[in-house]
Amino acid sequence: MTIRNLLISIALLAGLAACSSHPVQEIAGFATTQFCVGDTALPADLTDQFAQAEDAALLQDALGNENEGKLCQGQVYETQPDSQVVIFRAWNSTNPYSKLGNWWAFYEPAGKIADYRADYEICYQWSPLDKLLKCTLKPEIKVVVGTGQSAECSEYLTYPVSDKQQVYLDDASVSVIECAEFDGEFQWRAANPL
Repeated sequence: MTIRNLLISIALLAGLAACSSHPVQEIAGFATTQFCVGDTALPADLTDQFAQAEDAALLQDALGNENEGKLCQGQVYETQPDSQVVIFRAWNSTNPYSKLGNWWAFYEPAGKIADYRADYEICYQWSPLDKLLKCTLKPEIKVVVGTGQSAECSEYLTYPVSDKQQVYLDDASVSVIECAEFDGEFQWRAANPL
């Protein structure tokens, strides 16, 4: 064996050793080779509205496998007895059952719809995002706050993990009050010239 071949062999073995020490992330039974981005800490303006809580089943329901959507990572929180937390849900008017779905956000959607889809991993098949619901979380309700798992929408479109926080509600029909509904409307802005 020449010195050159020996050095190549050592480099290959070192590379393989590095790969084998690169952990596969385990989250509540979900294995993924993608790492979550962002964190599960509450936004600063909401920390006094929640307390950390434990609910393994709720957390398990909110977490998803790679390319299946849901959350990549999450933390269970419970709203305080005197809390006033407003949340938002963009939904599909052609499916009235999606109005009070599981996935919500702390902040009102703004900007390009395509960016919102990517930030929150919402495949076009799941919703045209033509309705918006603004509600207040009831006091003493458990939620999961986390960042988005990747979602494969088709062979041509996969959204990667996201650092944008989502709010998972097990049953929004018993978790929210004071809801207001809004319609999506066309609003066009000039794009960059070609």
